[in-house]
Amino acid sequence: MTVSIREQIVAAVAETLANTEGVDGRVWRSRREALSRNEASAIVIEPASEPRQIYAIHKLDASLELAVAVFARGPIPDQIADPIAADAHIRIMADRSVSGLAIDVIPGQVDWQRDGTDPLSLWMVSMYRIRYRTAINDLSSP
Repeated sequence: MTVSIREQIVAAVAETLANTEGVDGRVWRSRREALSRNEASAIVIEPASEPRQIYAIHKLDASLELAVAVFARGPIPDQIADPIAADAHIRIMADRSVSGLAIDVIPGQVDWQRDGTDPLSLWMVSMYRIRYRTAINDLSSP
């Protein structure tokens, strides 16, 4: 099975975040079901968008927008999420080549999302733009 550079990058980031302080290994590559209250704190990693453009004749440049979402729950959930997000940021930025798969990692916007039905929970979503290049005819080949 051919795996795209994009998916290799997302998997590498998930692996990098596996030992993030405060989540006890609860790092998921996407989630199809809601997190339960007892699963806080946790991190969910998902691609958000990916603008692409042709670079040279045989190469494709991509800018993967990766959402790294910290789910926290407690009396002041943003204070719980902050050190987790800070540790995750240090881990992501420590290797801006993402194990040689990327050209660069650029931190972006952070968004705090609250659930109106559960005032004690919060999603702190940090965006990272990961620039990488593939062959124009094969997304699994640099």
